[in-house]
Amino acid sequence: MNTMQCPCNPSIKYKNCCQKAHQNINLAISAENLMRSRYSAFVLGNIDYLQKSHHSSTRPNKKEKKEILKWSKSVQWIKLEVLKTFRGTSIDSVGNVEFKAFFMENGKIEAIHENSLFHKENNHWVYVEAV
Repeated sequence: MNTMQCPCNPSIKYKNCCQKAHQNINLAISAENLMRSRYSAFVLGNIDYLQKSHHSSTRPNKKEKKEILKWSKSVQWIKLEVLKTFRGTSIDSVGNVEFKAFFMENGKIEAIHENSLFHKENNHWVYVEAV
C-alpha cells in the first residue's frame, strides 16, 4: 500500500495523504481532510476508521456497520470531487464540505452528492450527518 495512489487524490501517494489520518485521526486537521480520509476509507473498506471518524451521536450500529462494509466493497469507486468547503479549519469547531463521490454499481455510474456536516469531538474532526 505504500506505493499506491491515494483514492481521494490520485496525484498523491496514499502514504503521504489519507494513510496518515487512517493511522492517527488527529492528523485530519480540517473537515475536508477528514471527509477525504473517509472517502478513502470507503474505497479501501476500512470500516473501523469510518466508525472512529463518525460522531458518537450518529455512529452506525454493528448491523449498519456490516451493511456499509458490504456495500462499499460491492461497488467500484471512481473518483472524489470536492465542490465547496465552509469553515472546518483547524481553528473551527464546525464545518461543511460539499462533495460528489462517483462509483460504478451494477454497470452504471452513480454519484453520492452530499453536503456533510462535521464537528470536533474529543479534539478531532468527525462526520455528523448530511445536511
